[in-house]
Amino acid sequence: MRILGMISGTSHDGIDAAVVEFTPDGEVLRGRVGHTASTPYPAELRARLLAALPPAPVTLAEVCVLDTLIGQCFAEAAAAAIEAGGPVDLIVSHGQTVFHWVEGAYARGTLQIGQPAWIAERTGVPVLSDVRIRDITAGGHGAPLVSVLDNLLLGSLEDGAAALNLGGISNMTVLRDGWLFAYDIGPANALIDAVVTARGLNPRGYDDGGAIAASGRVHPGLLEALLDEPYYRLAPPKSTGKELFHLGYVEAALAGLPEGEVSDADLVATLAELTVRTVAADVRAAGVATLVVSGGGCRNPVVMDGLRAALPGVRVSASDAYGAPADDKEAIAFALIGWLTAHGLPGTVPGGTGASAPRVLGTLTPGAGPLVLPAPVTVPPRSLVLAR
Repeated sequence: MRILGMISGTSHDGIDAAVVEFTPDGEVLRGRVGHTASTPYPAELRARLLAALPPAPVTLAEVCVLDTLIGQCFAEAAAAAIEAGGPVDLIVSHGQTVFHWVEGAYARGTLQIGQPAWIAERTGVPVLSDVRIRDITAGGHGAPLVSVLDNLLLGSLEDGAAALNLGGISNMTVLRDGWLFAYDIGPANALIDAVVTARGLNPRGYDDGGAIAASGRVHPGLLEALLDEPYYRLAPPKSTGKELFHLGYVEAALAGLPEGEVSDADLVATLAELTVRTVAADVRAAGVATLVVSGGGCRNPVVMDGLRAALPGVRVSASDAYGAPADDKEAIAFALIGWLTAHGLPGTVPGGTGASAPRVLGTLTPGAGPLVLPAPVTVPPRSLVLAR
């Protein structure tokens, strides 16, 4: 079964897509990763999206417009992926998270936009969407859903492993001694991107190659204030997002310091060190021997070198070494969730989200023809092997 997985993450910069052909082989599910692509949002749309995100007030009219425009962008990205990578049986669209409702240790709701009907109409292929909410109804956080991929891909590694995603938010799946748990650690690129964008440090809106952070120095006082965030002391399962970690959050931390004391480069260096400190502390606490990293942050040498220095006893590598290209892993994960849902299998691991039990995920929008699903599978795969 060939599935196209698509997602725009918490960096809100564009759409990642991956075509994966899944073939069951006994207890092993084999996935051949074909075409992958990243499609940036048009600058005007990205600016409009960022302006509507928390803590900004937003009207239902604006939500409707963004739902349509983002859905149309996903539709065009899907059509381009199919033209380049060949026909697919199912498209999985995570869409764009615009609000993740968390109160203390509990997730109450989540909203992803990007109307899937535009994708189905443009491609004629059925679309699975709205994949997080079912887990939340079962008491989970709806995140990180990538833990289902981590469990199958890395579960056989000895001495324990952690899969770290450095997107807008850092999240980690820990696998050790036959058990699994996963949660959001805190900001990875979210605060850096917000500062780079607001201060015009890079028109691309991120610290390309960690160059800005490398040119600055960590400000100890600011770092101490940022590390005092209560979220870090919550026990897993937990999830977070830009509802908490946004530009105003940084500005509030800076307000306690003399004006002009922290340069732009020093601020970005401090935010990069915040990611290193929070991640390294949790990896040490997990007691794992291997850390497998994916997401845009793994292309930041300041962050990656900082993690290696802070974790001298841990093997740190990109997820590419395990068949999941670091820039495409989340899109591959949603393709996997699509395969599981199509075959009647849960797309969650309760330890990964905190749900009371596994759940089959998503809502299906028919394509051009009748909606036909494969025969249900009663025994889920025990491992996943990915190859190009």
